[in-house]
Amino acid sequence: MGFFSNIFGAAQKDNKVKVLGKLAFLEVDMHNHLLPAIDDGSQSLQQSLHLVRGLHDLGFKKFICTPHIMEGVHPNTKESISTSFGVLRDGIKNADLKVDILPAAEHMIDEGLSKLIAKDNLCLMPGGYVLIEMSYLAESKALFKVIYDLQILGYKPILAHPERYNYYHFTFDKYKQIKDAGCLLQLNLLSISRYYGTEVKVAALTMLKSGMYDFVGTDTHHEKHLAALQEVVAKYPVREMLATCPIKNAVLAQEMTDSGLSNFAIG
Repeated sequence: MGFFSNIFGAAQKDNKVKVLGKLAFLEVDMHNHLLPAIDDGSQSLQQSLHLVRGLHDLGFKKFICTPHIMEGVHPNTKESISTSFGVLRDGIKNADLKVDILPAAEHMIDEGLSKLIAKDNLCLMPGGYVLIEMSYLAESKALFKVIYDLQILGYKPILAHPERYNYYHFTFDKYKQIKDAGCLLQLNLLSISRYYGTEVKVAALTMLKSGMYDFVGTDTHHEKHLAALQEVVAKYPVREMLATCPIKNAVLAQEMTDSGLSNFAIG
């Protein structure tokens, strides 16, 4: 047993060395569910710290935390997000982790988002970026109106994980229409593998080859996601695959630095 334990232990250590710092070129993970006990992501501070450590090992030093705001399911507000953010911020400080975090949100396109837009009460990323998402079951008929309304307010909408909306896989031109409307697109890193299925992978690789993505996020919710990310980073030449797109993660990282907002609650 000792012999085999040594072999498997060495393999795990070798795999960790393979992925160590490989995603540092992205600088910031701008889509994740690391804030504790606030949505379907991390359920405790301990879990959040474990995920932060794992993502930091992959190379991330900055995180924009984006819990769901979804009417009737995850009815978060600036206040609830700020409270959970404070718990994680203090936990990171006490654990002496050398990372910067900032709160924002992933806004579901629903009636609740319409109300937030009307009140100009959104959870923004630095630089005026707003992360939005749709249901996986059906296209939101309000998508283009939301894009327009956000732009009227002076904000820059980012559509989360477009490759995961299966109803677009056979109407690929819709992605171009969304881009032409001025909406930026964010890739889930796990989508370049078969983690979400072959069709999602094909859509992601097609958009990569077409240079359509603007941002990359992990969308990490839990340990299973972290383990899958480690496998993806070990297996795929991520940096080379993203080279076809004008990835702007570094712009967000610089916005965090310039704004001086890192580790501070929502205003």
